[in-house]
Amino acid sequence: MKQLEESVESFLGTLGGIIWGPWVLIPLLAITGLLLTIRLRGIQFTKLIPALRLGIKDRKDADAEEGDVSQFQALTTALAATVGTGNIVGVATAIALGGPGAVFWMWVTGILGMASKYSEAFLAVRFRTKDDAGEASGGPQYYLERGITWKIGEVSVGKVLAIMFAVFAVIASFGIGNLTQANAIAQNVSASWNIETWIIGLVLMLGAFAVLVGGIKSIGKVTEKFVPFMILVYVLVSIWILIVNAGTIPEAFGMIFTDAFTGTAATGGFIGATIAAAIRFGMARGIFSNESGMGSAAIAAAAAKTTHPVRQGLVSMTQTFIDTVIVVTCTALVLITTGAWRTSEEDAAFATGAGFSTGLPGEWGHWVVTIALTMFAFSTLLGWCYYGERCVERLIGRKGVMPYRIIFCLVVYVGATTSLSLVWSFADVMNGLMALPNLVGLIVLSGLIARETRHYLKNDPKLTASKEEIDRFMEGHDGGIDTYEITGR
Repeated sequence: MKQLEESVESFLGTLGGIIWGPWVLIPLLAITGLLLTIRLRGIQFTKLIPALRLGIKDRKDADAEEGDVSQFQALTTALAATVGTGNIVGVATAIALGGPGAVFWMWVTGILGMASKYSEAFLAVRFRTKDDAGEASGGPQYYLERGITWKIGEVSVGKVLAIMFAVFAVIASFGIGNLTQANAIAQNVSASWNIETWIIGLVLMLGAFAVLVGGIKSIGKVTEKFVPFMILVYVLVSIWILIVNAGTIPEAFGMIFTDAFTGTAATGGFIGATIAAAIRFGMARGIFSNESGMGSAAIAAAAAKTTHPVRQGLVSMTQTFIDTVIVVTCTALVLITTGAWRTSEEDAAFATGAGFSTGLPGEWGHWVVTIALTMFAFSTLLGWCYYGERCVERLIGRKGVMPYRIIFCLVVYVGATTSLSLVWSFADVMNGLMALPNLVGLIVLSGLIARETRHYLKNDPKLTASKEEIDRFMEGHDGGIDTYEITGR
């Protein structure tokens, strides 16, 4: 059994190295994000403040008629799925493998990813449909097929990409969205309070089922209250620790920027890292954390009540900003300023707790991290179950949704009670396989995204137009798919 496990781990490591190597996903992520940033004229910079107002202050698009949840609930559902172990364990692992310079590449992934996240959400609303129960359903599993009309013989390229995404997303939901999260909760809670993992697993399984059985409306009601609270508490505690270690903050930023281009020498328990390692693990853990380019968050965006795809695209874009620029940065600075980053990969899961302990009395540091990780990871379970069920619905219809929810909850128990040494490698591979068809689709459809975005923002630059005003200035605007958009000319 051990030999089989080692063989699988070796295979996943090799496959992950290819997918996340210098010739496949990393350049594709960068090219896609840069292309969309240029074509959208730096929308993540020019429209960030209005986007934050739409998503956090306004919360609801009052004139919206279609959709299942508010803009804010769609945002918090997506945040629930992204702000998880990647923001605590993932950041620590990235630095443990790539050095402080990995944080810089996480930032790059996040900043360019904001344009990708905007585009995914735009397309999700633009091409969304309704399932047999009347619920909104959208995301790459729909917009790839409906937006890309190319054919090779009788085979639809868009449909092939859509099915690929849906299959990989269902599989990934049990890795990135389930096993990693449940296992992280169980291991940390057990270590902090000596509670048996089977008890933790049972509580998690029952808690997840209680929320998930009600679908997106139930998830939205929970996440709109739960997610802002958990993020605010985590950020405030992080700021307190950074104030305690304020003298080392300039040095921490210096290490992040210099090591990103020079590599990191061996020091303390850290074995050293090359520039290539900083880029690879920074970008891999970056996409694990904020999921920009993966297409997953677009599934939540498709459920939003909104009067225009641009508006929800902007709201969804703020998710990456909150996840990477705020939460990831807080974790990284705590790790670096306290020196807790100098650790091995095996100890990275507990490095953040060690960092928090230096700024808080007694065992409070570990407790805060354990509580935060539990909240983050549990919310991720909720968001990813919704992503998975929408892809199951795309593949086999509405009849598969409830069986999927039940299986998903049972796997939560497995993740909490089983040693999963392969889970992070598996998650990296699935993340990459999900992202590939989606990134291809974003490049192909970038012309459509840019054209319709420019048209909307030209007529509603302050993002305050009513539904009637939107309908009026959209009259006569041909938003159809034609050669212009598909080729991007």
